[in-house]
Amino acid sequence: MKRAVEKIVKALVGHPDDVEISEASDGKTVKIAVRVGEGDMGRLIGREGRTVKAIRSLLYHAGQKQGKRFQLDIVE
Repeated sequence: MKRAVEKIVKALVGHPDDVEISEASDGKTVKIAVRVGEGDMGRLIGREGRTVKAIRSLLYHAGQKQGKRFQLDIVE
């Protein structure tokens, strides 16, 4: 899932070279932390948080199929 999130985020932001994604797992829960450049935070979150909600929704449904729970964190 890390690669899928990385591909989505890099397509959204203006500076894809500044994107850093880390993944940590503790059993059923997988935490994905995303760090982007300063000017790209608004693009990732989207208007009223719609973009990040859509990404989280994709992760939720992918997790249902895999029997895992994915948590997306945006780090400043």
